[in-house]
Amino acid sequence: MKKDFILNNKINTTDYAKALQLIEKSRYILIITHVNPDPDSISSALALSNLFYENKIKHKVFNISSDLPKSLDFINRYDKITDQLPKFYDLVISCDCASKKRFGFEVDETIPIINFDHHDSNDFFGNINLVDPMKSSTAEIIYDFFKFNGLYITKNSATSLYVGIYDDSLAFSLNRCDELTFDKVNHLVEFGASPSEIADKLKRRDSLAKYRIIPKVLESLELHNEGKIATIYAKEEWFKETGAHNRDCDEVLNMIMKMHIVKVALFVRVVNSSCRISLRSKQKINVAKIASKYGGGGHLNASGFSMESTDINSVKNEILKEILETTK
Repeated sequence: MKKDFILNNKINTTDYAKALQLIEKSRYILIITHVNPDPDSISSALALSNLFYENKIKHKVFNISSDLPKSLDFINRYDKITDQLPKFYDLVISCDCASKKRFGFEVDETIPIINFDHHDSNDFFGNINLVDPMKSSTAEIIYDFFKFNGLYITKNSATSLYVGIYDDSLAFSLNRCDELTFDKVNHLVEFGASPSEIADKLKRRDSLAKYRIIPKVLESLELHNEGKIATIYAKEEWFKETGAHNRDCDEVLNMIMKMHIVKVALFVRVVNSSCRISLRSKQKINVAKIASKYGGGGHLNASGFSMESTDINSVKNEILKEILETTK
């Protein structure tokens, strides 16, 4: 098993041991999840939090906002995530952050950073960079950290890691999943993760507001370039009218990408008086390249960024032009 890891892992395997050594000599650890956290960021952090708690390692899981995905509240220690920075910490562990900008605040440059991530756009900002864009999720890299160091995976950490892999791979449907991903998932089930319970918690607790806003977003659908490019948007007032959260719209992009003719999808939503842009693509169309022009990032086929504007049409047309250039 370990031989397979070494053959298929793009990370220098000695860095897993170096990361553990740095953790063990630290007095207080700050685990950071990125702004607008998704399940992969949160579950990766909580897998480490459960490990640290079980081994009496002092730490906090931090997010710049108190607005967290409620669908993850079944993961152990979710309720311990804080938006209050501790007065002292001597190690930062970032989970699923492609750059320090994704922290949402400035970290003292003298404090070492362990960077766990799987985004193509990661700029290797850490003192130790455990980054592999070929992995299904950051949670999968955290799993490797456990296994390479011989760390016991409890039911709580297994559940956290399963959630991250399951969600970020769109239920194991993306090509970043390989045979090793399924080996890992099988082990997580052996360690106590329950696929049926996790799927039930993630997929069967939708709000009524979600089903009020999704039709509005779908009504905004426009097709361009003979249907190859799709655009949708969500106005800020729609969230107020329906009581929906901006995360309630997330799966609309996946719905649009199920259309056979669509190769690229653009979603513009106004949240907190700025535009949040999400991009999806098929095959080898690189939307991360577009996102990077605007200070964002992500993966080849899934990226995003924000713009300081509330003019949906202007933003949509500008990004649509970039997409048309990219897909020529």
